[in-house]
Amino acid sequence: MSRLSEMFATLRAEGRTGLLAYVTAGYPRRDATAPIVRALLDGGADAIELGLPFSDPLADGATVQRASFAALGNGVTPSDVLAIARDLRDGGVTAPMLIMGYMNPLYAYGLERFGADARAAGIDGIICVDLPPEESAPVTAICKANGMDLIFLLAPTSTDERIDQVARLASGFIYCVGVTGTTGARADVSDDLPAFIERVRARTDLPLVVGFGISRPEHIARIGQLCEAAAIGSAIIDAIDHAQPGMEAADVRAYVEVVTGRQRV
Repeated sequence: MSRLSEMFATLRAEGRTGLLAYVTAGYPRRDATAPIVRALLDGGADAIELGLPFSDPLADGATVQRASFAALGNGVTPSDVLAIARDLRDGGVTAPMLIMGYMNPLYAYGLERFGADARAAGIDGIICVDLPPEESAPVTAICKANGMDLIFLLAPTSTDERIDQVARLASGFIYCVGVTGTTGARADVSDDLPAFIERVRARTDLPLVVGFGISRPEHIARIGQLCEAAAIGSAIIDAIDHAQPGMEAADVRAYVEVVTGRQRV
């Protein structure tokens, strides 16, 4: 059983909603990422999305874009991101870790090489934001060859035909975009979410994770009525941005403890 499968089995057994926590690797500094990841897990996150810095992150809002550009300015490369993951595994991290990013850096790195190096670093899956299912065969093959899941995204605007196509190809889970737009914390979960999730649920038995716009405990509670887990990114970057230098890990842990209900506001 993969780490992702074990995570979702644990969530079912415990009757709770999971949290996938996103952090841009190398932000605000390369050496800050590992402590932040451990703090996210200590605070209650169930899995980690390591953001692969990219110069043209079209699906991301201003917060993640800013973090990505800063990480690139810090000289962070895909090799550095995999090194961070490998160091975390060597340091005892057992939670699922996913690479989340765009296809250009993977092509530049070399797909076969990236797949092998990601497996060696302990990566469990890849979320390619701009990879359409029609063009996914090479990446799917690389992931299968290296025991990783390729995570597809669906949006509220996805047609039933597109949902069927993704359901046939997907493994691990399906990432359901909770809003029509880019990433970024929002005040409320969309009223259209239940109908969207119902359409996806009717076509797959895979776990569903809702991301984009999630930032509050009440968001997690509502998503938990519909799906197995929620994903939070921009709000975590915001917590990092508002922390005093050197206090980023402590502040993101405190934030995650609140959003998961471990700590009352």
